[in-house]
Amino acid sequence: MKILMAEFRVSVLFVCMGNICRSPTAEGVFRKYVSDAGLDADIQTDSAGTHAYHSGEPADRRAHAAALRRGFSLEGICARRVTEEDFDTFDYILAMDQDNLMVLQERAPNELRGKVRLFLEFAESRRENEVPDPYYGGAAGFERVLDLVEEASQGLLETLRKKI
Repeated sequence: MKILMAEFRVSVLFVCMGNICRSPTAEGVFRKYVSDAGLDADIQTDSAGTHAYHSGEPADRRAHAAALRRGFSLEGICARRVTEEDFDTFDYILAMDQDNLMVLQERAPNELRGKVRLFLEFAESRRENEVPDPYYGGAAGFERVLDLVEEASQGLLETLRKKI
């Protein structure tokens, strides 16, 4: 039986461009943090891309391998494009970088633009504002993405705990 979004107290959508590297990594990491905290019934997570380049494809194999090495699974996550309904459905729509933030803000209805933010706003150190795209680089890029995503996920979870 699929759980309907309305049953959750808070819903989070992670967004990058193609939804095969950064946003599925954020979804997988955050999903594990939520589960470890015993909040599966309270917090819904998903990911999407601003573009449909990879719709229906699984997470990039390099992202998946890097996540597995740290104990996170990206299994079952398939790329999809952000829909108009997502702006109504999700409480937090978190972009990985400024470019995708701008695309989301342009697509969002005026009254829902406040839901759209940069994911790294939740990182405690806030040394960086963007999660860099590792797609055209090597393994070190995927490790850097995980470092940033883990830190921001911890901050996001703490923020959401206060709202639940």
